[in-house]
Amino acid sequence: MKSRTSRAEAALPGTLPDDLRAELIAFRRDLHMHPELGNQEFRTTAAVKARLEKAGLAPEVLPGGTGLICDVGERDGVTPMLALRADIDALPIPDTKAGVPYRSTVPDRAHACGHDVHTTCVLGAGLVLAGLARQGLLPRPVRLLFQPAEEVLPGGATDAVVAGVLDGVGRIIGVHCDPKVDVGKIGLRIGPITSACDRLEVSLDGPGGHTARPHLTTDLVTAAARVATDVPALLARRVDARAGLAVTWGRLQTGHAPNVIPQHAELSGTVRCLDLESWRQAPDLVHAAIDEVAGMYRAKTVIDYIRGVPPVVNEAESIGLLDAAMTIRRGSYAIEDTEQSLGGEDFSWYLEKVPGAMARLGVRAPGDTRGLDLHRGNFDVDEEAITVGVELFTASALLDVNR
Repeated sequence: MKSRTSRAEAALPGTLPDDLRAELIAFRRDLHMHPELGNQEFRTTAAVKARLEKAGLAPEVLPGGTGLICDVGERDGVTPMLALRADIDALPIPDTKAGVPYRSTVPDRAHACGHDVHTTCVLGAGLVLAGLARQGLLPRPVRLLFQPAEEVLPGGATDAVVAGVLDGVGRIIGVHCDPKVDVGKIGLRIGPITSACDRLEVSLDGPGGHTARPHLTTDLVTAAARVATDVPALLARRVDARAGLAVTWGRLQTGHAPNVIPQHAELSGTVRCLDLESWRQAPDLVHAAIDEVAGMYRAKTVIDYIRGVPPVVNEAESIGLLDAAMTIRRGSYAIEDTEQSLGGEDFSWYLEKVPGAMARLGVRAPGDTRGLDLHRGNFDVDEEAITVGVELFTASALLDVNR
């Protein structure tokens, strides 16, 4: 198997030369040191744009001023393009890593989800593919998509779609860093690979009063506590358990004194769902459950149900493309099955328009037992993942012509 993989890899161009690999690692570290939040990624956008222009390409900044697209190869107006998508924003959390020279220089900002790696992989793939295009070795044009604001619900993908980033695109693929997968491997799954994620804001109101006479008041503390505990339990009995519909609260705030029943209470949380059809029903179900529970305590409700993202549902043929690309580059042993995550990803909005798939990109260093996870300040990657991501994308671009 190893020798057959080596012959196939040699026959397929688009591997990453050592000098470009070193440049991309430096580029990723620079992004990591200068993280920017969603719709504020001006420095990141400028850095990507400058490097693409240096390669003779013509990137176009998106209408919001951050993010960009760049086509590689000659478009004929007929042949659909493969799009390679990266997200470019960071998170509003401190970088707590110690002992690395590329730690964030911006207080309370960190690339703790790997978007700097995603960006670098798509940039590197674009540079390699541009070289192949100049040699006449790129069978069809490819679009590079650097998307802002993935972390901002409902996600920057919605604005990108409105801006026309999918015009002329026949398929879209992306990767997401996974610290539970070893570097050199990817995780694949046909069907849903992430969950839907919405945001929920609830206000409860009623006449307060003295804690000595709760029967003369609307006891909002008890009402809020019951909404927090009973609504998730009630929903679990109103949808198929396989849908995985879950309400989880992150904030409950009410009251100021121990002997005063307050007049106002607030809860904030998320609604997550594994199943697309149940996600579409979720707002009505959640509204009804909250009103029902709060009504038992005569509390008036104001519910702000904020739509986030549907599940990312990987198309089978696109997964087949990623499987074939990784097999050629690294061998079938470098591919593992992956489970559906409860995390949300706005890549799902693209898949509402065109077929595509997202792979999990292994970033765990050999022998690393720290148990790193996404959205934590100590998150880091084995930078060999950049090479893997670039070569996965380039192989996919070269193989997609046959699909």
